[in-house]
Amino acid sequence: MLPLIRHRLLRAAVQCQVAVNTRRSFTHLVPPSQSFIDGKWVPAEDGSTFPIYNPASGEQLGSVPDMSAAETKVAIHCAKRAFNDWKSTTAKERSMILHKWNILIKVNREELARILTLEQGKPLSESLGEIDYGASYIQWYAEEAVRVQGDIIPSPSKTSRILITKEPIGVCGLITPWNFPSAMLLRKAGPALAVGCTVISKPAEDTPVSALALAKLAYEAGVPAGVFNVVTASRAKTPEVGRELCENPLVSTISFTGSTDVGKILLAQSASTVKRCSMELGGNAPFIVFQSADIDAAVQGAMASKFRNSGQTCVTANRFLVHDSVVEEFRDKLMTLMSERLVMGDGLNPATTQGPLINHGAVEKVSKLVQEAVSGGAKLMTGASDLSDRKGSFYEPTLLTDINENMSISAEEIFGPVLAIQRFHSEEEVVRIANSSPVGLAGYFYSRDLGQIWRVAEALEFGMVGVNEGAISSEIIPFGGVKQSGLGREGGKYGIDEYVELKYIRMGGL
Repeated sequence: MLPLIRHRLLRAAVQCQVAVNTRRSFTHLVPPSQSFIDGKWVPAEDGSTFPIYNPASGEQLGSVPDMSAAETKVAIHCAKRAFNDWKSTTAKERSMILHKWNILIKVNREELARILTLEQGKPLSESLGEIDYGASYIQWYAEEAVRVQGDIIPSPSKTSRILITKEPIGVCGLITPWNFPSAMLLRKAGPALAVGCTVISKPAEDTPVSALALAKLAYEAGVPAGVFNVVTASRAKTPEVGRELCENPLVSTISFTGSTDVGKILLAQSASTVKRCSMELGGNAPFIVFQSADIDAAVQGAMASKFRNSGQTCVTANRFLVHDSVVEEFRDKLMTLMSERLVMGDGLNPATTQGPLINHGAVEKVSKLVQEAVSGGAKLMTGASDLSDRKGSFYEPTLLTDINENMSISAEEIFGPVLAIQRFHSEEEVVRIANSSPVGLAGYFYSRDLGQIWRVAEALEFGMVGVNEGAISSEIIPFGGVKQSGLGREGGKYGIDEYVELKYIRMGGL
Protein backbone atom coordinates (compact mmCIF):
# COMPACT_ATOMS: atom_id res chain seq x y z
CA MET A 1 0.00 0.00 0.00
CA LEU A 2 1.42 3.38 -0.96
CA PRO A 3 1.41 5.67 2.10
CA LEU A 4 -0.64 8.82 1.71
CA ILE A 5 1.75 10.68 3.95
CA ARG A 6 5.50 10.59 3.66
CA HIS A 7 7.15 11.53 6.93
CA ARG A 8 10.54 13.07 6.79
CA LEU A 9 12.99 10.80 8.53
CA LEU A 10 15.81 12.91 9.82
CA ARG A 11 19.25 11.52 10.21
CA ALA A 12 21.27 12.56 13.19
CA ALA A 13 21.74 16.13 12.04
CA VAL A 14 22.68 17.26 15.49
CA GLN A 15 25.29 15.26 17.38
CA CYS A 16 25.26 14.96 21.15
CA GLN A 17 26.83 18.02 22.68
CA VAL A 18 29.15 15.94 24.84
CA ALA A 19 31.41 13.05 23.90
CA VAL A 20 30.12 9.67 24.96
CA ASN A 21 32.44 8.28 27.59
CA THR A 22 31.17 5.73 30.06
CA ARG A 23 33.85 6.66 32.57
CA ARG A 24 32.45 10.13 33.09
CA SER A 25 29.04 11.64 33.39
CA PHE A 26 27.29 13.22 30.43
CA THR A 27 26.23 16.16 32.61
CA HIS A 28 28.10 18.38 35.04
CA LEU A 29 25.21 18.11 37.51
CA VAL A 30 25.81 14.45 38.34
CA PRO A 31 29.14 12.66 38.94
CA PRO A 32 29.73 9.38 37.07
CA SER A 33 28.43 6.11 38.52
CA GLN A 34 27.11 7.67 41.72
CA SER A 35 23.73 7.85 43.38
CA PHE A 36 22.58 10.20 46.14
CA ILE A 37 21.93 9.03 49.71
CA ASP A 38 22.09 11.03 52.93
CA GLY A 39 23.43 14.11 51.18
CA LYS A 40 26.38 12.24 49.63
CA TRP A 41 27.27 10.83 46.23
CA VAL A 42 27.73 7.10 46.73
CA PRO A 43 28.37 4.02 44.56
CA ALA A 44 26.66 0.66 44.92
CA GLU A 45 28.13 -1.38 47.78
CA ASP A 46 29.61 -3.90 45.36
CA GLY A 47 30.63 -1.24 42.85
CA SER A 48 28.27 -2.54 40.16
CA THR A 49 26.74 -0.21 37.60
CA PHE A 50 24.35 -0.42 34.68
CA PRO A 51 24.42 1.56 31.42
CA ILE A 52 22.18 4.41 30.29
CA TYR A 53 21.45 4.65 26.57
CA ASN A 54 20.29 7.34 24.20
CA PRO A 55 17.15 5.87 22.56
CA ALA A 56 17.65 8.08 19.49
CA SER A 57 21.00 6.54 18.64
CA GLY A 58 21.45 3.46 20.80
CA GLU A 59 24.73 4.90 22.08
CA GLN A 60 25.71 4.54 25.72
CA LEU A 61 25.61 7.83 27.59
CA GLY A 62 27.10 6.70 30.87
CA SER A 63 26.31 4.50 33.85
CA VAL A 64 24.76 4.70 37.31
CA PRO A 65 24.99 2.46 40.40
CA ASP A 66 23.10 -0.82 40.29
CA MET A 67 21.79 -0.81 43.84
CA SER A 68 19.95 -3.53 45.71
CA ALA A 69 17.78 -4.01 48.79
CA ALA A 70 20.88 -3.45 50.95
CA GLU A 71 21.43 0.13 49.76
CA THR A 72 17.67 0.72 49.89
CA LYS A 73 17.67 -0.18 53.60
CA VAL A 74 20.47 2.31 54.17
CA ALA A 75 18.51 5.02 52.39
CA ILE A 76 15.38 4.21 54.40
CA HIS A 77 17.22 4.46 57.71
CA CYS A 78 18.80 7.77 56.65
CA ALA A 79 15.39 9.11 55.66
CA LYS A 80 13.85 7.95 58.95
CA ARG A 81 16.59 9.61 60.96
CA ALA A 82 16.26 12.85 58.98
CA PHE A 83 12.47 12.82 59.34
CA ASN A 84 12.55 13.69 63.03
CA ASP A 85 14.37 16.96 62.37
CA TRP A 86 12.72 17.84 59.04
CA LYS A 87 9.18 17.52 60.38
CA SER A 88 10.13 19.88 63.22
CA THR A 89 11.04 22.72 60.87
CA THR A 90 8.39 25.36 60.44
CA ALA A 91 6.15 25.46 57.41
CA LYS A 92 7.70 28.81 56.54
CA GLU A 93 11.21 27.33 56.58
CA ARG A 94 10.20 24.47 54.31
CA SER A 95 8.41 26.90 52.02
CA MET A 96 11.54 29.01 51.63
CA ILE A 97 13.67 25.96 50.80
CA LEU A 98 11.19 24.81 48.16
CA HIS A 99 11.18 28.30 46.64
CA LYS A 100 14.99 28.12 46.40
CA TRP A 101 14.76 24.69 44.78
CA ASN A 102 12.31 26.05 42.23
CA ILE A 103 14.71 28.88 41.41
CA LEU A 104 17.62 26.45 40.95
CA ILE A 105 15.53 24.25 38.65
CA LYS A 106 14.76 27.27 36.50
CA VAL A 107 18.39 28.42 36.50
CA ASN A 108 19.45 24.95 35.31
CA ARG A 109 16.46 24.52 33.01
CA GLU A 110 18.41 24.02 29.78
CA GLU A 111 20.79 21.45 31.25
CA LEU A 112 17.95 19.50 32.91
CA ALA A 113 16.08 19.46 29.60
CA ARG A 114 19.19 18.30 27.73
CA ILE A 115 19.62 15.40 30.17
CA LEU A 116 15.98 14.51 29.67
CA THR A 117 16.21 14.49 25.89
CA LEU A 118 19.40 12.44 25.91
CA GLU A 119 18.15 9.66 28.19
CA GLN A 120 14.43 9.71 27.33
CA GLY A 121 14.43 10.83 23.69
CA LYS A 122 11.68 13.44 23.55
CA PRO A 123 12.28 16.63 21.53
CA LEU A 124 14.17 19.33 23.40
CA SER A 125 11.20 21.68 23.20
CA GLU A 126 9.08 19.10 25.01
CA SER A 127 11.83 18.51 27.56
CA LEU A 128 11.96 22.22 28.32
CA GLY A 129 8.18 22.12 28.75
CA GLU A 130 8.45 19.18 31.14
CA ILE A 131 11.02 20.97 33.30
CA ASP A 132 8.76 24.01 33.47
CA TYR A 133 5.76 21.81 34.26
CA GLY A 134 7.64 19.98 37.01
CA ALA A 135 8.94 23.22 38.51
CA SER A 136 5.38 24.53 38.67
CA TYR A 137 4.64 21.84 41.27
CA ILE A 138 7.55 22.94 43.43
CA GLN A 139 6.38 26.55 43.25
CA TRP A 140 2.79 25.50 44.03
CA TYR A 141 3.76 23.41 47.06
CA ALA A 142 6.20 26.02 48.28
CA GLU A 143 3.13 28.22 48.57
CA GLU A 144 0.87 25.45 49.90
CA ALA A 145 3.35 24.51 52.64
CA VAL A 146 2.15 27.40 54.81
CA ARG A 147 -1.53 26.53 54.23
CA VAL A 148 -1.68 22.98 55.56
CA GLN A 149 -4.37 23.70 58.09
CA GLY A 150 -6.25 21.61 60.61
CA ASP A 151 -9.67 22.21 62.11
CA ILE A 152 -11.58 22.91 65.31
CA ILE A 153 -14.83 21.02 65.71
CA PRO A 154 -17.53 22.25 68.14
CA SER A 155 -17.50 19.83 71.05
CA PRO A 156 -20.65 18.10 72.35
CA SER A 157 -19.32 18.75 75.85
CA LYS A 158 -18.93 22.09 77.61
CA THR A 159 -15.77 20.88 79.32
CA SER A 160 -13.82 19.71 76.26
CA ARG A 161 -12.49 20.98 72.97
CA ILE A 162 -11.86 19.03 69.75
CA LEU A 163 -8.90 19.76 67.48
CA ILE A 164 -7.90 18.13 64.20
CA THR A 165 -4.28 18.47 63.10
CA LYS A 166 -2.46 17.34 59.95
CA GLU A 167 0.92 15.71 60.50
CA PRO A 168 3.50 14.43 57.97
CA ILE A 169 3.04 10.73 57.34
CA GLY A 170 6.76 9.89 57.46
CA VAL A 171 9.19 8.29 55.02
CA CYS A 172 7.83 8.14 51.46
CA GLY A 173 8.85 5.75 48.70
CA LEU A 174 8.47 7.52 45.35
CA ILE A 175 8.63 5.20 42.33
CA THR A 176 8.57 7.13 39.08
CA PRO A 177 8.26 6.29 35.34
CA TRP A 178 10.53 6.89 32.38
CA ASN A 179 8.08 8.86 30.21
CA PHE A 180 8.06 11.99 32.41
CA PRO A 181 10.95 11.30 34.81
CA SER A 182 11.42 14.88 35.99
CA ALA A 183 7.83 16.07 36.23
CA MET A 184 6.53 12.94 37.98
CA LEU A 185 9.25 13.08 40.62
CA LEU A 186 8.64 16.77 41.28
CA ARG A 187 4.88 16.22 41.45
CA LYS A 188 5.41 13.68 44.22
CA ALA A 189 8.36 15.21 46.07
CA GLY A 190 6.86 18.72 46.19
CA PRO A 191 3.93 17.96 48.51
CA ALA A 192 5.90 15.37 50.49
CA LEU A 193 8.67 17.82 51.38
CA ALA A 194 6.21 20.68 51.89
CA VAL A 195 4.46 18.93 54.77
CA GLY A 196 7.65 17.62 56.41
CA CYS A 197 8.09 14.12 54.96
CA THR A 198 11.35 12.61 53.78
CA VAL A 199 11.64 10.67 50.52
CA ILE A 200 13.44 7.86 48.75
CA SER A 201 13.20 8.21 44.98
CA LYS A 202 13.41 5.09 42.83
CA PRO A 203 13.59 6.37 39.23
CA ALA A 204 12.93 4.17 36.21
CA GLU A 205 16.03 2.35 35.03
CA ASP A 206 15.89 4.02 31.60
CA THR A 207 15.98 7.59 32.97
CA PRO A 208 17.76 7.79 36.34
CA VAL A 209 20.01 10.78 35.73
CA SER A 210 17.13 13.26 35.69
CA ALA A 211 16.26 12.27 39.26
CA LEU A 212 19.87 12.50 40.40
CA ALA A 213 20.24 16.00 38.95
CA LEU A 214 17.08 17.18 40.72
CA ALA A 215 18.30 15.68 44.01
CA LYS A 216 21.54 17.64 43.70
CA LEU A 217 19.65 20.89 43.19
CA ALA A 218 17.36 20.14 46.14
CA TYR A 219 20.39 19.68 48.38
CA GLU A 220 21.92 22.91 47.09
CA ALA A 221 18.63 24.66 47.88
CA GLY A 222 18.89 23.63 51.53
CA VAL A 223 17.04 20.33 51.72
CA PRO A 224 18.97 18.61 54.53
CA ALA A 225 20.96 15.40 54.17
CA GLY A 226 18.74 12.33 54.31
CA VAL A 227 15.56 14.17 53.37
CA PHE A 228 15.84 13.50 49.63
CA ASN A 229 17.53 10.24 48.60
CA VAL A 230 17.82 8.50 45.23
CA VAL A 231 18.30 4.74 44.80
CA THR A 232 19.11 3.66 41.24
CA ALA A 233 18.72 0.07 40.07
CA SER A 234 18.74 -1.92 36.85
CA ARG A 235 15.69 -3.75 35.53
CA ALA A 236 17.03 -6.93 37.14
CA LYS A 237 17.36 -5.42 40.63
CA THR A 238 14.33 -3.12 40.55
CA PRO A 239 11.97 -5.81 41.96
CA GLU A 240 14.01 -6.23 45.14
CA VAL A 241 14.33 -2.47 45.62
CA GLY A 242 10.58 -2.08 45.18
CA ARG A 243 9.85 -4.91 47.58
CA GLU A 244 12.09 -3.37 50.25
CA LEU A 245 10.33 -0.01 49.93
CA CYS A 246 6.92 -1.69 50.15
CA GLU A 247 7.63 -4.12 52.98
CA ASN A 248 9.98 -2.11 55.20
CA PRO A 249 7.96 -0.90 58.21
CA LEU A 250 9.94 2.35 58.37
CA VAL A 251 8.40 3.46 55.06
CA SER A 252 4.96 4.97 55.65
CA THR A 253 3.65 5.42 52.13
CA ILE A 254 4.31 4.39 48.53
CA SER A 255 3.57 6.70 45.61
CA PHE A 256 3.86 5.01 42.23
CA THR A 257 3.30 6.06 38.64
CA GLY A 258 3.40 3.27 36.10
CA SER A 259 1.51 0.30 34.73
CA THR A 260 -1.54 -1.22 36.38
CA ASP A 261 0.14 -4.64 36.51
CA VAL A 262 3.13 -3.33 38.47
CA GLY A 263 0.83 -1.25 40.66
CA LYS A 264 -1.01 -4.39 41.72
CA ILE A 265 2.29 -6.02 42.71
CA LEU A 266 3.27 -3.02 44.82
CA LEU A 267 -0.15 -2.92 46.47
CA ALA A 268 0.13 -6.59 47.39
CA GLN A 269 3.62 -6.10 48.82
CA SER A 270 2.54 -3.02 50.78
CA ALA A 271 -0.32 -4.93 52.39
CA SER A 272 2.13 -6.66 54.75
CA THR A 273 2.66 -3.37 56.60
CA VAL A 274 -0.74 -1.81 55.77
CA LYS A 275 0.94 1.08 53.97
CA ARG A 276 -0.95 3.94 52.46
CA CYS A 277 -0.50 3.84 48.69
CA SER A 278 -1.18 6.39 46.01
CA MET A 279 -1.15 4.98 42.50
CA GLU A 280 -1.35 6.69 39.11
CA LEU A 281 -1.66 3.70 36.82
CA GLY A 282 -2.48 2.85 33.22
CA GLY A 283 -5.04 4.52 31.01
CA ASN A 284 -6.96 3.84 27.82
CA ALA A 285 -8.33 7.29 27.08
CA PRO A 286 -11.23 7.69 24.67
CA PHE A 287 -11.24 10.72 22.37
CA ILE A 288 -14.82 11.21 21.20
CA VAL A 289 -15.81 13.44 18.29
CA PHE A 290 -19.56 14.07 18.10
CA GLN A 291 -21.38 15.26 15.01
CA SER A 292 -21.79 18.76 16.50
CA ALA A 293 -18.04 19.13 17.17
CA ASP A 294 -15.82 21.83 15.75
CA ILE A 295 -13.81 19.42 13.58
CA ASP A 296 -10.84 21.75 13.17
CA ALA A 297 -10.59 22.15 16.94
CA ALA A 298 -10.98 18.40 17.43
CA VAL A 299 -8.16 17.71 14.98
CA GLN A 300 -5.89 20.16 16.77
CA GLY A 301 -6.78 18.54 20.10
CA ALA A 302 -6.09 15.09 18.69
CA MET A 303 -2.65 16.13 17.49
CA ALA A 304 -1.78 17.63 20.86
CA SER A 305 -3.02 14.65 22.82
CA LYS A 306 -1.81 11.78 20.64
CA PHE A 307 1.65 12.77 19.47
CA ARG A 308 3.16 14.48 22.52
CA ASN A 309 6.17 12.42 23.63
CA SER A 310 5.53 10.18 20.61
CA GLY A 311 2.33 8.92 22.21
CA GLN A 312 4.09 7.77 25.40
CA THR A 313 1.90 9.47 27.99
CA CYS A 314 -0.57 7.96 30.45
CA VAL A 315 -3.32 10.42 29.48
CA THR A 316 -2.77 10.29 25.73
CA ALA A 317 -5.84 9.65 23.61
CA ASN A 318 -5.84 5.95 22.82
CA ARG A 319 -9.28 5.20 21.32
CA PHE A 320 -10.51 7.72 18.75
CA LEU A 321 -14.28 7.33 18.57
CA VAL A 322 -15.66 9.47 15.76
CA HIS A 323 -19.29 9.87 14.71
CA ASP A 324 -20.06 8.24 11.42
CA SER A 325 -21.22 11.53 9.87
CA VAL A 326 -17.87 13.33 10.39
CA VAL A 327 -15.31 10.54 10.34
CA GLU A 328 -14.04 11.19 6.80
CA GLU A 329 -13.60 14.92 7.41
CA PHE A 330 -11.80 14.25 10.70
CA ARG A 331 -9.55 11.61 9.09
CA ASP A 332 -8.59 13.73 6.08
CA LYS A 333 -7.74 16.81 8.15
CA LEU A 334 -5.69 14.69 10.51
CA MET A 335 -3.69 13.22 7.66
CA THR A 336 -2.91 16.69 6.36
CA LEU A 337 -1.63 17.92 9.72
CA MET A 338 0.35 14.74 10.34
CA SER A 339 2.11 15.21 7.01
CA GLU A 340 2.82 18.88 7.67
CA ARG A 341 3.87 18.77 11.31
CA LEU A 342 5.34 15.43 12.31
CA VAL A 343 9.08 15.03 11.82
CA MET A 344 10.99 12.14 13.36
CA GLY A 345 14.54 12.49 14.51
CA ASP A 346 17.01 13.09 17.31
CA GLY A 347 15.39 15.21 20.01
CA LEU A 348 18.35 17.60 20.01
CA ASN A 349 17.55 18.61 16.44
CA PRO A 350 15.25 21.67 16.64
CA ALA A 351 13.26 20.44 13.63
CA THR A 352 12.26 17.22 15.39
CA THR A 353 8.70 16.87 16.70
CA GLN A 354 8.72 13.08 17.15
CA GLY A 355 11.52 11.45 19.09
CA PRO A 356 12.13 7.72 19.49
CA LEU A 357 10.22 5.30 21.69
CA ILE A 358 12.02 4.48 24.91
CA ASN A 359 13.54 1.20 23.68
CA HIS A 360 13.23 -1.55 21.07
CA GLY A 361 10.82 -3.48 23.25
CA ALA A 362 8.38 -0.59 23.01
CA VAL A 363 8.74 -0.56 19.22
CA GLU A 364 8.00 -4.27 19.05
CA LYS A 365 4.87 -3.88 21.18
CA VAL A 366 3.45 -1.04 19.06
CA SER A 367 4.33 -2.80 15.83
CA LYS A 368 2.55 -5.96 16.98
CA LEU A 369 -0.62 -4.04 17.87
CA VAL A 370 -0.69 -2.37 14.46
CA GLN A 371 -0.03 -5.60 12.58
CA GLU A 372 -2.78 -7.41 14.48
CA ALA A 373 -5.23 -4.58 13.78
CA VAL A 374 -4.49 -4.58 10.04
CA SER A 375 -4.79 -8.36 9.93
CA GLY A 376 -8.15 -8.01 11.64
CA GLY A 377 -9.56 -5.61 9.06
CA ALA A 378 -8.26 -2.16 10.03
CA LYS A 379 -7.11 0.11 7.20
CA LEU A 380 -3.59 1.52 7.28
CA MET A 381 -3.86 5.06 5.98
CA THR A 382 -0.27 6.13 6.62
CA GLY A 383 2.79 5.16 8.61
CA ALA A 384 4.01 1.84 10.02
CA SER A 385 7.02 1.80 7.69
CA ASP A 386 9.91 -0.57 8.38
CA LEU A 387 12.55 1.50 10.19
CA SER A 388 14.81 -1.38 11.18
CA ASP A 389 17.66 0.01 9.08
CA ARG A 390 18.01 3.17 11.15
CA LYS A 391 19.62 3.71 14.51
CA GLY A 392 17.52 4.20 17.59
CA SER A 393 14.08 2.93 18.59
CA PHE A 394 11.81 4.89 16.25
CA TYR A 395 8.26 4.15 15.17
CA GLU A 396 6.65 6.13 12.38
CA PRO A 397 3.49 8.11 13.24
CA THR A 398 0.63 5.96 12.00
CA LEU A 399 -3.05 6.41 11.22
CA LEU A 400 -5.50 3.49 11.23
CA THR A 401 -9.23 3.46 10.49
CA ASP A 402 -12.00 0.86 10.78
CA ILE A 403 -10.96 -0.20 14.26
CA ASN A 404 -13.39 -2.29 16.30
CA GLU A 405 -13.76 -3.13 19.98
CA ASN A 406 -12.44 -6.67 19.60
CA MET A 407 -8.99 -5.55 18.48
CA SER A 408 -6.12 -5.50 20.98
CA ILE A 409 -5.23 -1.98 19.88
CA SER A 410 -8.59 -0.83 21.26
CA ALA A 411 -8.28 -2.70 24.55
CA GLU A 412 -4.61 -2.05 25.37
CA GLU A 413 -2.66 1.12 26.08
CA ILE A 414 -0.70 1.67 22.85
CA PHE A 415 2.04 3.96 24.22
CA GLY A 416 3.19 4.94 20.77
CA PRO A 417 2.40 7.37 17.91
CA VAL A 418 -0.55 5.40 16.52
CA LEU A 419 -3.91 7.08 16.01
CA ALA A 420 -6.66 4.46 15.63
CA ILE A 421 -10.16 5.56 14.58
CA GLN A 422 -13.37 3.70 15.34
CA ARG A 423 -16.81 4.81 14.09
CA PHE A 424 -19.87 5.17 16.31
CA HIS A 425 -23.52 6.00 15.59
CA SER A 426 -25.13 7.26 18.82
CA GLU A 427 -24.34 8.93 22.11
CA GLU A 428 -25.47 5.88 24.08
CA GLU A 429 -23.24 3.60 22.02
CA VAL A 430 -20.11 5.69 22.40
CA VAL A 431 -20.52 6.18 26.15
CA ARG A 432 -20.85 2.41 26.51
CA ILE A 433 -17.70 1.85 24.43
CA ALA A 434 -15.75 4.49 26.34
CA ASN A 435 -16.73 3.06 29.73
CA SER A 436 -16.08 -0.56 28.76
CA SER A 437 -12.42 -0.31 29.76
CA PRO A 438 -11.35 -1.57 33.22
CA VAL A 439 -9.23 1.56 33.59
CA GLY A 440 -10.43 5.14 33.89
CA LEU A 441 -7.69 7.76 33.98
CA ALA A 442 -8.60 10.41 31.37
CA GLY A 443 -11.18 10.89 28.64
CA TYR A 444 -11.82 13.56 26.02
CA PHE A 445 -14.72 14.60 23.86
CA TYR A 446 -15.63 17.36 21.43
CA SER A 447 -19.18 18.68 21.12
CA ARG A 448 -20.99 22.01 20.78
CA ASP A 449 -24.29 20.63 22.12
CA LEU A 450 -24.54 22.02 25.67
CA GLY A 451 -26.98 19.39 26.87
CA GLN A 452 -24.79 16.65 25.45
CA ILE A 453 -21.72 18.13 27.08
CA TRP A 454 -23.28 17.86 30.54
CA ARG A 455 -24.69 14.39 29.94
CA VAL A 456 -21.48 12.89 28.60
CA ALA A 457 -19.15 14.61 31.08
CA GLU A 458 -21.18 13.15 33.92
CA ALA A 459 -21.57 9.71 32.31
CA LEU A 460 -17.90 9.07 31.50
CA GLU A 461 -16.21 6.88 34.12
CA PHE A 462 -12.87 8.66 34.26
CA GLY A 463 -11.04 10.67 36.88
CA MET A 464 -10.34 13.49 34.43
CA VAL A 465 -12.40 14.64 31.46
CA GLY A 466 -11.37 17.17 28.82
CA VAL A 467 -14.30 18.84 27.05
CA ASN A 468 -13.17 20.49 23.82
CA GLU A 469 -9.63 20.26 25.22
CA GLY A 470 -6.86 17.86 24.25
CA ALA A 471 -4.39 18.85 26.99
CA ILE A 472 -5.64 18.90 30.57
CA SER A 473 -2.63 18.64 32.92
CA SER A 474 -1.79 21.43 35.36
CA GLU A 475 -0.20 21.77 38.78
CA ILE A 476 -3.44 23.14 40.23
CA ILE A 477 -5.73 20.19 39.46
CA PRO A 478 -6.22 16.79 41.16
CA PHE A 479 -4.53 14.38 38.74
CA GLY A 480 -5.67 10.77 38.99
CA GLY A 481 -8.07 8.10 37.84
CA VAL A 482 -10.80 5.68 38.85
CA LYS A 483 -11.28 1.93 38.51
CA GLN A 484 -7.93 0.25 37.81
CA SER A 485 -6.23 3.53 36.95
CA GLY A 486 -5.18 4.07 40.52
CA LEU A 487 -5.76 5.44 43.99
CA GLY A 488 -5.52 8.99 45.28
CA ARG A 489 -4.74 12.26 43.54
CA GLU A 490 -1.63 14.28 42.75
CA GLY A 491 -1.44 18.03 42.33
CA GLY A 492 -3.44 20.99 43.54
CA LYS A 493 -4.56 21.39 47.13
CA TYR A 494 -5.68 17.75 47.10
CA GLY A 495 -2.17 16.42 46.53
CA ILE A 496 -1.18 17.33 50.08
CA ASP A 497 -3.63 14.76 51.48
CA GLU A 498 -1.52 11.81 50.29
CA TYR A 499 1.32 12.81 52.63
CA VAL A 500 -0.44 13.79 55.85
CA GLU A 501 -2.22 11.95 58.65
CA LEU A 502 -5.20 13.44 60.45
CA LYS A 503 -4.87 13.47 64.22
CA TYR A 504 -7.87 14.00 66.48
CA ILE A 505 -7.09 15.64 69.82
CA ARG A 506 -9.74 16.00 72.54
CA MET A 507 -8.88 18.27 75.44
CA GLY A 508 -11.04 17.65 78.51
CA GLY A 509 -11.34 19.04 82.01
CA LEU A 510 -11.80 22.59 80.84
